[in-house]
Amino acid sequence: MQLAVQSTEPLRVLIIDDHPFVLQGCARILEEAEIARVLQAGSLADGYRQYRAHHPHVIIVDLSIKTAALGGLSFVRRLRLHDKRTPILVLSMHSDPMIIRRALEAGATGYLLKDAPSDEFLKAFHTVRQGRPYLSHEVASEIAFSETRLNASPLQALTVRELQTLSLIAEGKSYGVIAEELNISYKTVANTTSQIKMKLGARSLPELMRIAIQHLPGPSGRRSRD
Repeated sequence: MQLAVQSTEPLRVLIIDDHPFVLQGCARILEEAEIARVLQAGSLADGYRQYRAHHPHVIIVDLSIKTAALGGLSFVRRLRLHDKRTPILVLSMHSDPMIIRRALEAGATGYLLKDAPSDEFLKAFHTVRQGRPYLSHEVASEIAFSETRLNASPLQALTVRELQTLSLIAEGKSYGVIAEELNISYKTVANTTSQIKMKLGARSLPELMRIAIQHLPGPSGRRSRD
């Protein structure tokens, strides 16, 4: 009778973040805990390549990489189109309930703020690794007490792509630059902007920028970079 041999394959974790200190810090915590083999990516494109090449068991991704356009949300949504199972932990500085909800709706398994201590990081990692959702107490409380504020926000009706576009519009970027950063056509940016205007009741681009600056999270309406 042949006995089954238990696999000793190390757990593979892919961390995607454009801040070297974050990459190194997360990798060090996991490696010192002897939990996993850590793969690192400094861009979403590199993250996709490493995901396809190594099939990590857990993915940790920043929300705002290279731009302030919540590119991490697009990564999560794209991955979930063909991979429903790999746990994804979003690591972010955004504590705004609307952004957190968007990440969870896109398919994130857990959401953790970047200023969380290392022991909470490990707790979040172990939780999502088991396929269970994780929200820190601070984040969960913020969401629980934010229903009224969220429902009152005109941005609640916007899609992720529309939020990304509006974020860049608030920074004063041209349609051409936005198209390049989001990897879409100029026409798509123009059409998306028109849809945003209709949803928010803005009659001009300057009026749309004022609404964005008023309602988007972050100083002066601009998203702080993760």
